[in-house]
Amino acid sequence: MPESLSYANLNALWSTFTVETLAGLGLRYAVISPGSRSAPLALAFANNPKVTATPVLDERSAAFFALGIARRTRTPVAVIATSGSAGAHFFPAVIEAYESGVPVLLFTADRPPEMRDCQSGQTTDQQKLFGRFPRWQTELLLPEASKTIFRHLRQTLAYAWEISLGPAPGPVHLNIPFREPLAPTEDESAKTWERSGEIAALLKRVPPVLPGRCWLSRDERYAFLSYWKKSENGLIVAGPAQTFDAHGYCRAVGRLAKTLGWPVLSDGLSPLRSFHESVPGLVSRYDFILRTKSGRESLRPQNVIQLGSLPTSKTLRDWLGHCAADTFIIDPGDRNLDPLHGATQYLRTRIEDFVASIELADKPFSAYLARWLDVERRALDLTGKVIANEERLFEGKLAWLASRHLPRDTPCFIASSMPVRDVEAFWEPGNRHVRPYCNRGVNGIDGTLSTALGVCHDNRPGVLITGDLALLHDGNGFLSRPHFRGGLTVFLINNRGGGIFEKLPIAGFDPPFEDFFATPQQVDFAKLAETYGVEYRKIGSWKEVTAAMDDLCADGIRLLEIPADRKADTAFRDKLVAGIVRELEVSGDPWRGGA
Repeated sequence: MPESLSYANLNALWSTFTVETLAGLGLRYAVISPGSRSAPLALAFANNPKVTATPVLDERSAAFFALGIARRTRTPVAVIATSGSAGAHFFPAVIEAYESGVPVLLFTADRPPEMRDCQSGQTTDQQKLFGRFPRWQTELLLPEASKTIFRHLRQTLAYAWEISLGPAPGPVHLNIPFREPLAPTEDESAKTWERSGEIAALLKRVPPVLPGRCWLSRDERYAFLSYWKKSENGLIVAGPAQTFDAHGYCRAVGRLAKTLGWPVLSDGLSPLRSFHESVPGLVSRYDFILRTKSGRESLRPQNVIQLGSLPTSKTLRDWLGHCAADTFIIDPGDRNLDPLHGATQYLRTRIEDFVASIELADKPFSAYLARWLDVERRALDLTGKVIANEERLFEGKLAWLASRHLPRDTPCFIASSMPVRDVEAFWEPGNRHVRPYCNRGVNGIDGTLSTALGVCHDNRPGVLITGDLALLHDGNGFLSRPHFRGGLTVFLINNRGGGIFEKLPIAGFDPPFEDFFATPQQVDFAKLAETYGVEYRKIGSWKEVTAAMDDLCADGIRLLEIPADRKADTAFRDKLVAGIVRELEVSGDPWRGGA
């Protein structure tokens, strides 16, 4: 008999059976927000030795904390809320999990049917609470002393686990009604099952569930390869990728690229930029290159292989849309990943599975690939010289330094808005094997701190690169500090407002721009850190930044504030980009380069 099964009462048995079943399927983490109606579940998760349970007060932070763990492990993580409005705070994380394909199991405790629609306290309609965003959603039956009902519970949980894993991973919502007693007070409702051992026996029959996979036959894969090999001007475009096996992903991309002899344009949020040895044909400065007239005209592709979603760069997207090349999207999910509405064919599989068990041989560099790499080297050199010589605390330099100084294998969470754009523009290719993470499903700033903490929980020391508004939007994430197991160094770019809006046309209309878009704040982050018991230091030079990167916080949370001037940085960024584009345009050799 599993020791974690409780026969105190029927609710206790139901809940401990639920957790034991999930543990048998592979659940290892649960994040629990407090509440009365969810007490049976909370106790079951907290007392199960196979599951690491973490209490988080704020449900929104809890859901993003769970999302962060699931992003890293690529296996479902449970998050639990009580009845009423509590579960509604999961919603931003549910949308992100759906859009970015992260497996999360959402448990919302509920009142029984007879207590609904009658003004019973802490009660609302929780059926389909998250709309269309869960991959699957259902309400479990009320706990009942029936072997058939327990078998149904086991089967439902296994199915929820399977759907959450994919082949299109995502959130699954299970609404769970409970009648009282909610505490594990002793009664006779479950004692028969304890004596018979029948419920415990059901746990011996929990079959393993493997993640769903979409496969192409060997002949189908060879047919695509044969077609692509006929194109000299082919291009691989790799968008953000958060995979459990970053090394395996990069090797697979490199094998395909070398077989075709095509360049790989890699988003800054792809691990490819930190595994350069796997992809010698990697291009990172495409945003600068494609701002030149020569680049746009001479580098037009015939075919494009797109891996996952497109990179962030609007310049790249506009150019690809104008080129109208035949496009093949390799992605195992079921999402539409073509915002350009082109002539697109989907290969619903993982890149690792596509290259598996087929013979691949390196192809010599084509003239097309050589042109890309020549101008890439020039753009890297120009960018590096400007950034290296900038002593002022220009926020874009942080991404450049991170690519050069973060310790090998560091998990690095990048906040949305300007940090993600600076990473795309300035993160240099290298071989430090940094693992990038981000919430780019809907590109929001919700839950930034909590997701980063989840990524680094029970993991090696990591970093968060964030702006001030994104951090403040999830300030309650600091409440997780006492239960956080790991180290997180937060590089906070404090430009006192929304720097991203300085790049938009609306910035020319002030008022009301400053108050309603930039939304300046005057928070004293030293006092904020003190309130939550977080180590704090204000940064005054780039030397201090690199020293901090060389010695990351190994235990707890360290907040490093880097003061910045968003208006000055916007002007400097525009000048930098214009200068590099001008230099690339007038240097004719790369455009005429050949193999």
